[in-house]
Amino acid sequence: MSVTVSDFGKMPDGRPIYLYTIENGGMKACVTNFGAILVSLFVPDGKGNTDDLVLGFDKGEDYFHNGSFFGATVGRNANRIAGAKFSIDGKTYQLAVNDNENNLHSDFEKGFHMQYWNAITSDDSVRFSYQAQDMETGFPGNLDISVTYTLTPSHELILHYEGVSDQKTLINVTNHSYFNLYGHDHGSISDTLLQIEADKYTPVVAGAIPTGELSPVSGTPMDFRTWKEIGKEIDADFEQLKLVQGYDHNYVVRDYNGKLRRIAGAKAGGREMTVYTDLPGVQFYAGNCIAPCTGKGGVSYDKRYAFCLETQYFPNSINQDGFEKPVFDAGEKYDTVTIYQFAWE
Repeated sequence: MSVTVSDFGKMPDGRPIYLYTIENGGMKACVTNFGAILVSLFVPDGKGNTDDLVLGFDKGEDYFHNGSFFGATVGRNANRIAGAKFSIDGKTYQLAVNDNENNLHSDFEKGFHMQYWNAITSDDSVRFSYQAQDMETGFPGNLDISVTYTLTPSHELILHYEGVSDQKTLINVTNHSYFNLYGHDHGSISDTLLQIEADKYTPVVAGAIPTGELSPVSGTPMDFRTWKEIGKEIDADFEQLKLVQGYDHNYVVRDYNGKLRRIAGAKAGGREMTVYTDLPGVQFYAGNCIAPCTGKGGVSYDKRYAFCLETQYFPNSINQDGFEKPVFDAGEKYDTVTIYQFAWE
């Protein structure tokens, strides 16, 4: 196991951006202190071929304009908040209106993915930390937040999030990596097999805000309880898919109890990825709105060239009765783990 550091660019004010490469002898993960972003994830396929499985860019400066949030640590709140506002103890907080009339991923220009994080390395991990100021991007409280990327001998990429605020606040952080198990340069993920441990999902209205219902997946194109190709029903004549141009929905983790457990898996290219989390939901996004752009190595990225499995509290949970709320008291610790584990044959 080892961690090496290399130059990856410069901030507008001249501060250095670094790339930290974690290796375990079989896999390699590259992360950067700009945005605590996962830049690359190299995984073998069992036939001697090793490919980078996540979409991204070649240098730090390219991430200054990261409209699709490639590899990003998203916060202080991931996903959508209706009306771009929420209340805690009777006080209303206004957020950036950046997704029609709603808020998406906190702030496109000032969110966690656009911040300069401090880094501490060990033999098998990199811990990024950042202090978000009171009312930064509209959220109350000075928040000390960290995410630790660890690569294990069991071929796990572990993401451990920890945070504490000096005021009662909302904390709902996720990683927004786009996976293509064939390799980031492959193209369509239509024939990638997916399985999600969820009997229900949260249907949405126009604007992708949940209705508040927990709807059964049974008998619908939303059903991934057994392995199914992502592209098999993605263009079905089904209102939920039409509303967001394909899959972009929160799935309700089956038998959620706050403990770490398997919640999803994907297979393609001789590789299998298994996802574990202790959170109640996972947003499955099929990359429907990836804007054409040039990624690593000059590769062209486009619509549905990768997929996301973003572990999280439900979208708009802060405003929706019946959804578990990601609200933490002053001094109360936010502590959550997500694992992406890989196997190949």
